[in-house]
Amino acid sequence: MAVCRGGGRLARTRHNLEAAELTQAGWRARWKARRWFITADGEAGKAWGNETIRWHPGEGWAEIKLPAPLAHLANRPHGRYRLSCQVSFPHRGDEVAAQAASGAVRYDISYDPARGRWYMDSSWRTDPGEPPTVDWLRERPVLAVDLNHDHLAAWVVPPDGNPAGAPVSVPLMMAGLPASHRDGLLRDAISTLNRMAKRHGCRAVALRRPGLRRRTRARPGKQDRRPSRGKRGRSFRRLAGGIPTAGFRDRLTQMAYNQGLSVIAVDPAYTSLWGRQHWLAPLRDQVSPATTGHHAAAVVIGRRAPGHRARRQAGVTGADQRISRRRATPRAPSGRQADRKGRPRKAQRQPRPRHQTAPAERPRPPDQATQHRPGPPADPVPATG
Repeated sequence: MAVCRGGGRLARTRHNLEAAELTQAGWRARWKARRWFITADGEAGKAWGNETIRWHPGEGWAEIKLPAPLAHLANRPHGRYRLSCQVSFPHRGDEVAAQAASGAVRYDISYDPARGRWYMDSSWRTDPGEPPTVDWLRERPVLAVDLNHDHLAAWVVPPDGNPAGAPVSVPLMMAGLPASHRDGLLRDAISTLNRMAKRHGCRAVALRRPGLRRRTRARPGKQDRRPSRGKRGRSFRRLAGGIPTAGFRDRLTQMAYNQGLSVIAVDPAYTSLWGRQHWLAPLRDQVSPATTGHHAAAVVIGRRAPGHRARRQAGVTGADQRISRRRATPRAPSGRQADRKGRPRKAQRQPRPRHQTAPAERPRPPDQATQHRPGPPADPVPATG
């Protein structure tokens, strides 16, 4: 794989300056800025968490350890150069200070040619601690999320397994956008999910477990509906390739942890199929006509997180069992009545319908015997030889 220092997209822009609305000098400034950076990984055993780049939280100074060929430019002992400007972290500065005083911190220094300013970013690895138990997470509602190529279908599922509230769709249109723009849209969508989960008192976010979605072979008597050839096959592969499965999973895990939320991965087998079969019609009738099959799949995901089965419980009727046109499941058989002796009572035989004329398929009655006729019996006819 080719690696271009500064970015392959920016390198190709050099040959299309008019389309990018850039001059040669402007492109050169961006190219140099992308190649001007300083990065140093953190070290837990060093002062302020880093040996190469150090930042003092109280005094606000930053120092850089110069390499041996540039040691003569140092203005501090031991070949270090202290910047003449003050360095501060407006976003989460107290967390950076606490980490620098107790652990390792990574620093990245970069230049922005549009604003003409240098920026310093910090990052570190947090201690995940003891993970919460699944039973503790199941005591509160969970936010079930179904990831699709253009939106996120979400629904809050309480511990009883029945969806609460209304379905939510978060748009996620990332096709044909740059990587930075896609990452920003993904972060915004995940922030919306985190706010929704905190508002409804959820402790966890449930989603499909990756890696188990594809089937090795079709079921007996069933054919795989996924197109594999031709225009429909190319469109399907392009659509499936545009779903940010790994990026969404990683970003959600990181951002949910910062909000005090956990992530529950459930079995993805037949979530969409059973959602449409058992939940789509009742949810449209009882909750919202705007419910889609993706929302029904999210309900199945949310039911599997607390340990419920995907199908609806037997014997559940519609919104009004007197006037409902359909039932969720077949009615349970009623108990048979018993007579005075405790034995099951046999149902009375229904009388046969009366017909004025005999049906055409009815067999002809046999000839009536002479002794059944009125009057004296007739003399027998002697047999002749």
